[in-house]
Amino acid sequence: MALSKTQIAQIRDNLDNCKKPLFFFDDDQDGLCSFLQLYRYKKEGKGIIVKTTPKLGTSFVGKVHEYSPDKVFILDLAVVEQDFLDEMKVPVIWIDHHGPFERNNVKYFNPRIANWEDNHPTSYMCHQVVQQELKASDASHSSYLWIAAIGCVADWFIPPFINEFKKEFPELIEKPYKYPGDIIYNSKLGHLIRIFSFVLKGKTNDVLKCIKILTRIESPYEILNQETAQGKFIYKRYEQVNKMYEPLIDDVIKTAEKTEDKLVVFNYKDDKTSFTSDLSNEAIYRFPDKIILIAREKNDEMKCSLRSSKIILPILIEKALVGLEGYGGGHEHACGLNVKSHQFEEFVKRLREMV
Repeated sequence: MALSKTQIAQIRDNLDNCKKPLFFFDDDQDGLCSFLQLYRYKKEGKGIIVKTTPKLGTSFVGKVHEYSPDKVFILDLAVVEQDFLDEMKVPVIWIDHHGPFERNNVKYFNPRIANWEDNHPTSYMCHQVVQQELKASDASHSSYLWIAAIGCVADWFIPPFINEFKKEFPELIEKPYKYPGDIIYNSKLGHLIRIFSFVLKGKTNDVLKCIKILTRIESPYEILNQETAQGKFIYKRYEQVNKMYEPLIDDVIKTAEKTEDKLVVFNYKDDKTSFTSDLSNEAIYRFPDKIILIAREKNDEMKCSLRSSKIILPILIEKALVGLEGYGGGHEHACGLNVKSHQFEEFVKRLREMV
């Protein structure tokens, strides 16, 4: 279900009745694809990727004042602080599938408010908003469909429009896969999912350049077949990042194969590029009976991604962090967390005991 017809109409009305929107979005494929759909529909505004922190707080208020938007859209961000919302002098529309949370001074669209188990990704909700209008006006919506599919499947969700997608792009999913992981790691759509993830890595200027190019690409084949200068640029950037990723995933797989107990822990140092989410997702697909903890040491913190195909993780994280300097949370089987480096071993010890 995700959004109701009334909610879809409300979001679309807010999009249609603004001239200078500002979009904040999460730094993963779901967040990126949510932004790309709304921006391409509106053809106006500015996007700001939230890379430095998992939450939208007062540190971003200055960016709002600098741009002076007439509306603010927040996409796929799990935590938005009330202090940030209190500073907003224009309407704020928040579309998300985490939480839910209680906030004031915001129009909050989250399917989990009505049904806690409804976890449709934000990119699916944005697809609901744009696709109906495109069909009604006989406009081609194929350039939106592939973007929505990338965002949804990357978030481990097979969308209801998957058969429509297969008819439009039969080469991208050639087999009748049942599970998101099978598509992510065994299809050309999965290759696109990794490309979209990797162009979000690295220096902010490089990331913003890639995002700007993606707002203009009409077909997935521009990228996969490098048919245009824009597609070649995106693919080249992916290849550069992939050279850093491949040795890491090889080491993660070797570690998992050697680990006899359920909890697999792998940590590495890198103060520039985070692969924790990508590594943990691929590891849990390849080792579904394990619990995967990937940690990246940066400054004096361990920035972690935790995955399990069976165990509910947020409550374990909450208990393991009691008395420690850290925070974390997320979905039932996929979470992020931060903990101080000198307390990491204690956190792992507690987690292993609970597991």
